[in-house]
Amino acid sequence: MREHSTQQEAESAPGCAVPATAAEVLLDGHRATRDRVARSILDHGPSSATDLANRLGLTSAAVRRHLDGLAAAGLVDAREQRVYGSRGRGRPAKVFALTDAGRDAFYQAYDQLAADALRWISDAVGGGKAGEEAVAAFARARFGKQGERYLDALDQVEAAERTEALAQALSADGYAATVRRVPSAAAKAPAGAQLCQHHCPVAHIAEQFPQLCEAETEVFSQLLGTHVQRLATIAHGDGVCTTYVPAPGAASSPALRSAGGSDAVPTAGTSTDDSASAR
Repeated sequence: MREHSTQQEAESAPGCAVPATAAEVLLDGHRATRDRVARSILDHGPSSATDLANRLGLTSAAVRRHLDGLAAAGLVDAREQRVYGSRGRGRPAKVFALTDAGRDAFYQAYDQLAADALRWISDAVGGGKAGEEAVAAFARARFGKQGERYLDALDQVEAAERTEALAQALSADGYAATVRRVPSAAAKAPAGAQLCQHHCPVAHIAEQFPQLCEAETEVFSQLLGTHVQRLATIAHGDGVCTTYVPAPGAASSPALRSAGGSDAVPTAGTSTDDSASAR
């Protein structure tokens, strides 16, 4: 986390070497483990204390102590686990998710600068509907360029593996993406998938400008060659950005064209209703 790494840099700088006491060593170890707990939540999404203990090789009691510290600092909060499908007996499990402050601790986002730039783009064309379209055009161009970098990786795998390849490419760009297979409702039909992004570097900006989420969804559709549906977004307050990807062959979508003109990234793959449901 940024606060911890900054402290480490200061302590390792020339002229700052001070012999550490036993208490300081223990304190540093505590902070490092707390950062591991927070990082695991970032990488895997909202997690229970048991999940974190299993992933990190810690006791549940130790994890809860670190979660209490993170919660006291406003970096995580507890919520009921969201259950898809029928819920079993008993109370829903409690999971811990990063707050906005917790996410901010992992990266330095120039949110205000980006927001001001997008607002200037909107105002420069007169605002209103024209302004919204101008921001949308910028978003499509930005995510279109990003998508072009992913094409090589996706073209090297079979259609059934493209979602996983996209998740790996997104993770390399800091989105901490994973894929969860979802059984089809129809008997013997191939399973779809949920593409989950546990981190979004532009979440605060997307909250003000939903065109960013819509453009990203369009590019996912073009890269995967199928209609996709955005189910949840971090910008909307959900713990994870979740996109449903149907099984290969369920639908078709135009291929991502190379950037070379104003129509380099075609608008396809999402409907207005789909986008609205994610906001």
